[in-house]
Amino acid sequence: MKLKKLLKDIEYTEIKGFKDVEISGITADSKVVAPGNLFIARKGEKFDGAEFIYEAIEAGAIAVITDVFDPFLKDITQVICQNATESIPDIANNFYNNPSNDLFTIGITGTNGKTTTSYLIKHILDKSHKKTGLIGSIEYILGEHKIVSKLTSPDSITLQKYLREMIISNCQSVCMEVSSHALKQNRVKNVDFDIAIFTNLTIDHLDYHISFENYKKAKKKLFDSLDEKSTSIVNIDDENYPDMIKDTKSKIFTFSLQKKADLYVSDIKFSLKGSYFTLYFKDKKTDVFTPLIGKYNIYNILAAISVGLIANIELEKIIFFIKNFKEVKGRLQKVENKKNLNIFVDFAHTDDALKNVLLTLREIKKGKIINVFGCGGNRDKSKRSLMAKASEKYADISIVTSDNPRDEDPEKIIDEVKSGFSKNSKFIIEKDRKKAIEKAISLANGQDIIIITGKGHETYQIFDRTTIEFDDAKIVKQICHIL
Repeated sequence: MKLKKLLKDIEYTEIKGFKDVEISGITADSKVVAPGNLFIARKGEKFDGAEFIYEAIEAGAIAVITDVFDPFLKDITQVICQNATESIPDIANNFYNNPSNDLFTIGITGTNGKTTTSYLIKHILDKSHKKTGLIGSIEYILGEHKIVSKLTSPDSITLQKYLREMIISNCQSVCMEVSSHALKQNRVKNVDFDIAIFTNLTIDHLDYHISFENYKKAKKKLFDSLDEKSTSIVNIDDENYPDMIKDTKSKIFTFSLQKKADLYVSDIKFSLKGSYFTLYFKDKKTDVFTPLIGKYNIYNILAAISVGLIANIELEKIIFFIKNFKEVKGRLQKVENKKNLNIFVDFAHTDDALKNVLLTLREIKKGKIINVFGCGGNRDKSKRSLMAKASEKYADISIVTSDNPRDEDPEKIIDEVKSGFSKNSKFIIEKDRKKAIEKAISLANGQDIIIITGKGHETYQIFDRTTIEFDDAKIVKQICHIL
């Protein structure tokens, strides 16, 4: 693409050099520059991209976007832009030719439930012959190609690139988790969402957003961006839903477990095999079974069914697809093991998510609930004591261990978690996560339920100076095989 075309509708001060150079690719990372690329020297939290312009040129960049003209750069086109960072979403959208316009695009935001909801939606659409890509916290699915995700919502350039690759792979739809960080940083700017889903909102990411109000405002941006042709699907049981949609131009579709809505339920029952409920839509009343367990999963299912209905898929077909949907890795995932114990792995890393998981298990337990949990380093510290309070209230035995300490001292994190337990509470401290899981297994019998929370699908554990392989589900199988 010619640089002149790429810069269409982009605000810049001036161009020094040729406008008609052919741009082979765009990047804001000097380490991945290829010959013929445009390098965008964005200012980050830790580094200024201008410091890497010469490195980018040596790698083959033929044009740069920067905020200051450098007279010593020869034979390089310089686009002078007051804020190179703000230009990235527009440049990415131009380069990849507005890919979301050619996809039925669904965005999901909220504190909990995004991942399971996204896989449910993909399952329904795929089974309805509407091939669907996925962007989320576990992986990016670009047709047949899968990539392990590093961020729930990737940067603007990567996102637009992946959307274009989905189209090339004959995808008709895309379902993406949209994080508060992505919304705040405009990573999803120019994504033309047909549907936006609000799952729920509780305290999270205050290490980044500082206040709950800032966190809420970031989430709200998704619904503010919608036009009249789009639809907002909202959980009206969450008290924050009116704030999400008060300024949206979109149509509204509601779901609930507690009151009448466009889609609502009654007669909910749980077992270790799954959940049963009665679904109401318009004048239809339908009995539903899902292998997924828990009220929060019924919320996820209602959001996914809502998408199917808006996509004009027959309700009977959607219910059939739901019945045959299996669990999502690391989301209340049952781990089969040689000791035939009831062991689950879940990603719950907020006090609200932990409470929901434990309440679900309390409804189906026959013996004790043993909860193994920790809290991540360099993340919102305010929820550490709250995690302990949730575990103390809803589990029978709490084992506190390490999560991903990152560059914090694991013992200090555990001390902050411990502060949430009451004086008379009985809990176990085991810093070594593998030994903590082993302790839980040694305490359990066939009637008990072990739940290992915090890391879910993750296959690693992050420490200050190293990252090691660590998969909770695999560790469970190894221990059960030995004991």
